[in-house]
Amino acid sequence: MPSEYLVSELRSYEMLHKRCGPDTKAYKEATEKLSRDEYYASESNGECRYIVWLARDGLGNRLITLASVFLYALLTERIILVDNRKDVSDLLCEPFPGTSWLLPLDFPMLNYTYAYGYNKEYPRCYGTMLENHAINSTSIPPHLYLHNIHDSRDSDKLFFCQKDQSFIDKVPWLIIQTNAYFVPSLWLNPTFQTKLVKLFPQKETVFHHLARYLFHPTNQVWDIVTKYYDAHLSNADERLGIQIRVFGKPSGYFKHVMDQVVACTQREKLLPEFEEESKVNISKPPKLKVVLVASLYPEYSVNLTNMFLARPSSTGEIIEVYQPSAERVQQTDKKSHDQKALAEMYLLSLTDNIVTSGWSTFGYVSYSLGGLKPWLLYQPVNFTTPNPPCVRSKSMEPCYHTPPSHGCEADWGTNSGKILPFVRHCEDMMYGGLKLYDDF
Repeated sequence: MPSEYLVSELRSYEMLHKRCGPDTKAYKEATEKLSRDEYYASESNGECRYIVWLARDGLGNRLITLASVFLYALLTERIILVDNRKDVSDLLCEPFPGTSWLLPLDFPMLNYTYAYGYNKEYPRCYGTMLENHAINSTSIPPHLYLHNIHDSRDSDKLFFCQKDQSFIDKVPWLIIQTNAYFVPSLWLNPTFQTKLVKLFPQKETVFHHLARYLFHPTNQVWDIVTKYYDAHLSNADERLGIQIRVFGKPSGYFKHVMDQVVACTQREKLLPEFEEESKVNISKPPKLKVVLVASLYPEYSVNLTNMFLARPSSTGEIIEVYQPSAERVQQTDKKSHDQKALAEMYLLSLTDNIVTSGWSTFGYVSYSLGGLKPWLLYQPVNFTTPNPPCVRSKSMEPCYHTPPSHGCEADWGTNSGKILPFVRHCEDMMYGGLKLYDDF
């Protein structure tokens, strides 16, 4: 259950968004000021300050970043506005009552993305301004760009630090482009941490609660979910989700990945061993276990099906394997593809246990939506099945793949995974990522 404080803060945010969102007088005045592009001294901007989320990369990345940016907006009392030039409105309903989170298409800064694009060279990129010593606390720009993607520098990623926030707080408009779940780093700011502890007494539930609040699939998507669940999953005694993402090139079906999935699920007793038919002893009605496979490639579910058709299970369980789609190629921004992908994330979230590929944001969204602690498949090296094949995560949180190398203060050392006991390295990215944990 979400904390009472989180619920209260969400209600307060909804009222603020209604006062400041699109089609309000406050929004019109704020965009007019933005269009003038004038620096000004620390004049009051009223209560309406904004952060614009720009869509980037695949659907899993977009969902984890939407949650990250919304949490930052909640902590800093900003209004989140969502770039809708992609397919957000085809996938998700409006989350806030009586208003919209969609950025109007006549927003003055959108044209810039077509002409030049937002990147580290953008004149108002905060990290670049820091490195060029171009920050003047008495001269506030009308907007800043926050760059938090794979090529970001620590100067970009540490925007959340208290010393940076004291300046950024005065800027009325922020534009952020990110493909990372940067939530764990927000806890490194002591001011944010004080509030975050009250919002999320169980630290590993951040994405779970925010996603269930923010993400409401459209009727088209939910229709896919309900029909498939009723047809294939509803009568099962137990449901196992398996999500397989093959990184790198070439991509496709690989025997070492298939062997890894089988090794993991059998070692962890998620699927039964195979037996000779004469040795199977069934003394009670067999259980039906349904396996839901999500992958771009159909061969994984076909092979799993054939394995259990050829030999009975050691437990006598009936194993049925289903795969809703097999598109072979990721087709981000294609409406039908993204709708199927979102539907499969929700279907996976409705399973009892789940195995996902390490590093996969699709998997992160699926297990965290369902409040499940997954078994994470290690990334194979040199086309070889890893040993061990997987690890059980101690947290349902997504992993922040590209965190800053250190904390906000120089004396915090150079390992951002050893600053706080509940912000540690991810199981699937041992020396790189950051993740929130409750056990410490």
